[in-house]
This record gives sequence, structure tokens and C-alpha cells, in this order.
Amino acid sequence: MITKEKCIMHATNIRMNIVKMVSAASSGHPGGSLSAADILTWLYFNEMDIDKDNAGGIDRDRFVLSKGHASPLLYAVLAEKGIIEEKELSTFRKIDSKLQGHPNMNYVKGVDMSTGSLGQGLSTAVGMALANKLDENNHRIYCLIGDGESEEGQIWEATMAAAHYKLDNLCAIVDFNGLQIDGNITDVMNPTPFDKKFEAFNWNVITIDGHDFDQIEQAFAQAKQCKGKPTVIIAHTIKGKGVSYMENNAAWHGSAPNEQQCEQALKELKGE
Repeated sequence: MITKEKCIMHATNIRMNIVKMVSAASSGHPGGSLSAADILTWLYFNEMDIDKDNAGGIDRDRFVLSKGHASPLLYAVLAEKGIIEEKELSTFRKIDSKLQGHPNMNYVKGVDMSTGSLGQGLSTAVGMALANKLDENNHRIYCLIGDGESEEGQIWEATMAAAHYKLDNLCAIVDFNGLQIDGNITDVMNPTPFDKKFEAFNWNVITIDGHDFDQIEQAFAQAKQCKGKPTVIIAHTIKGKGVSYMENNAAWHGSAPNEQQCEQALKELKGE
């Protein structure tokens, strides 16, 4: 396990690479990638038993990025772990690059599921968790869901199935930053309250500040201790976290910073 100070350093590097990738490609989704960087930093460096040696296999903990448009985050994390080479990040969204706008498990080592069609990732995570139960495989399955994505009905079908099969080896995380491409989630199609809904489906519900590493650590520990039901961590986050002009601004859901904006973002992140 690494210290929280090192987690902050890794999370900062990950955020800087997200900004650089999206800026260089002039395309991508920075807002929701930046908001979940702390969650994935802790998950990949302190929870999951994944490294460059076992990333190509399935006999380990696995992660599904259900909100597949946040691929810059996943690629940056895989590079920070040394699973893919950092120089590959510069090819993001380029023709013939393995690092496309939505992750493809057939091309990128360490990507456990091809995602991008919103609402489908939790279903695949449920399938993985159920398969592990049947195989008596004790490895855990993690799945990151967008709050706007949770407007999809399939999310709730998967939620019902996970509880029915008592998948206590499954942990979902809701990146609750309150914004989607068209604005506030409560204005577009209000999916809240998340806690009451997951409780009604018989999930173990934990609510945290998704940027507080102490709370993140405690949440994942509690998820492991829960038996007989799946766990969801509702992580309150800030869209565009770490970049002043992106924070809490829905316009940066799927917009790329230009060169000047990129420089400003990197300067701010270095300051952190």
C-alpha cells in the first residue's frame, strides 16, 4: 500500500496526462475524467492486485469503466502503473492508435471491458462477479458509473440482478459530480436520490467525498467487509477537479482545451 501523499502525487500526474492527451487530440472528455482521478488512483495503487505482469490475464481483480467516454482517465492510470507506456498517451484518438476515444479490451493491455455505450458496463461487471462466484474465484470486480449514465434503465436492471445473486464481490462507484453533457443531471433526467434507490435494491451504500483519500480508503475497506450483498460507493466529486476553469462547468464534459488553456491547466495542477 502506498501513502496518501504518494496517492496525491500519482493523481496529479494522472490529471496532467488527461489534460495533455485531450488537448493534443483536440477531442475527448476531460471533465468526468478529472473528477474520478482520485478514486481510480486509490483503486489501482492500493486496492486492486493489478500490475504490468498480470494485466493481460483475468486471474486478478478487474475494473469496468462503464462511463467509457472517460477513457483518458483509464489510459492515464494504466500509464501511471506502468502497464502501458506513457509515450503511447500522445497517440490518443489518433488514426490507428490503440488508445481510442472509448476503451477497447482487444487492443489495450489492462482494459477489462470495451465500453462506450452508456449503461452497459455495470451489466458486464455483474457477469464477471457472478462468474467469479461460480468459479470460486475470490478476486473482486469494480465498476465506475457516471451519474448521468445512471439515467439509463439498464443500470437499474443490473443493480437488481447484482442484489438478487448476492454479489458481495462487486463494488460499484458512482462518480456523482452532478453534471452531464447537457447540464445538471437533475434538470436533464433526475436520477437522484442515489442512496435511497440503491438501498431499495438491497445494496450496501456508502457515501463519501470522492476527493478525500481517508474517506476513499475507509469506503473500499467497508466494501470488502460487507457480505451477502453488493456495495455501491456514492462519491461526491467535482467535475473538472483541479483545473479552475473546468470545475463545475458542464461545457468541459466533452470539450478539449486549446494550447493556451492546456498550459494554464498544467500550471495549476503543478501548483497542487
